[in-house]
Amino acid sequence: MNQEQEASTRKVIMTMLKTQGPLTVNDMSKQLGITEMAIRRHLNTLERDGLLETKLVRQAMGRPTHTYSLTVAADELFPKKYQHLTLDLLEELAEMAGEEKIDQLFDRRKKRLIEKYEERMEGKPLPERVRALAEIQNANGYMVDWGEQTDGVYVLHEHNCPIAQVALRYNHACGCELSMFQELLGAEVERTDCLAKGGSRCTYIIRHK
Repeated sequence: MNQEQEASTRKVIMTMLKTQGPLTVNDMSKQLGITEMAIRRHLNTLERDGLLETKLVRQAMGRPTHTYSLTVAADELFPKKYQHLTLDLLEELAEMAGEEKIDQLFDRRKKRLIEKYEERMEGKPLPERVRALAEIQNANGYMVDWGEQTDGVYVLHEHNCPIAQVALRYNHACGCELSMFQELLGAEVERTDCLAKGGSRCTYIIRHK
């Protein structure tokens, strides 16, 4: 395997850990269809670079096993959209005009995004609107997957938040995203997990009105 293939495999492993959470060597070996020895070689490289952390998990039966997850340093490799500059500018604006002005900015952004994307939703049934929303969010760096559960209930996961640090400081951003989803989908949308509040991902439950 050449260097380019090696790097590509490590990127796939990191994406798996980002989207699925902690995994064992066996989990990764099965999903990628390569030997555990090969997986361990890639993990050793990622650990050396400070991108992985391990945890010993005791099981009800058998020997304890190690799980692997990404470090904060690894998370920084995923899209963040210049969040530090954005935070600095928002802090300056808050000092000049007050926190209320920040909320107004997020409200205006929400309105602009709805106007931008509502045409893609027009006339479509809910499953196609959810699919379109997932495509929009993926294009914006949110690493989305979604699926249909029973009784026409849909679940949408965002595994990355390009504005996580902004949303952590200004919670109104999360509220605007939820409101935007509700308006674009024309459905009941509930957020049950949130990256900006310490969750492993943002999870949305979507139901017909």
